[in-house]
Order: sequence, then C-alpha cells, then structure tokens
Amino acid sequence: MNDTVCPMCEMKELLEHNERWECVTCGHEWARTSSTDDGPVVRVVKDAHGNVLADGDVVSLIKDLKLNGASLVLKAGSKSKPIRLVDGDHEISCKMDGMAIGLKACFVKKVSQG
Repeated sequence: MNDTVCPMCEMKELLEHNERWECVTCGHEWARTSSTDDGPVVRVVKDAHGNVLADGDVVSLIKDLKLNGASLVLKAGSKSKPIRLVDGDHEISCKMDGMAIGLKACFVKKVSQG
C-alpha cells in the first residue's frame, strides 16, 4: 500500500501516472520521485517579463487573445484565478472570466500579491 498523501489537502486518494501523482479530491498534481533518481527535474516557467511562475499565482493578460473555436476575446488586463502549471504547449491551466482555459506563459504577467 502507498503511504503518499497530497501535499495540498493531505488526502490519500491518489491517481498514479508515469511521472506524477494526482489528487482525486483537489486535483493537485506533483512530480513522482524515487530513490533511483538523481532528483526531480524542475521546470521553470517564466511570464512575459521574466518573473518565475508557480502554482497558485495570479496572472493577467498582456494583450487581447482570441479563443480558438469561439467568437470570444479575452481582453488585456483580465486577471485569472490561481493558476496551475502543466506540461505541454500551453504551460498554464486556469480559470478566467468563468472559463477553464490553457495559456502560454508569454502572454501573461504575474500579478503582485500584496
């Protein structure tokens, strides 16, 4: 049996993927580590101004973006809910204007918290 728990909500209901864990309860994902690895590979995602982004940051758009498959446009300055960094072409998964979307980091800037 696996004793791994989610670092966000501390629940034990987890999905095992090849390279990561995913919490069934809150959806948080994190890299799997094993004793044979030299350590987890850290992926650094930076916004359009070079600021390092992390899970939970809030970002805003730096330009208007037309959504593929829809006639909607997200306006520059629109703020997101807290983001989640994901693998793939679009590094950011978030909610903006009530929609779940994927964004490229080059189109956003980190919003200062405080």
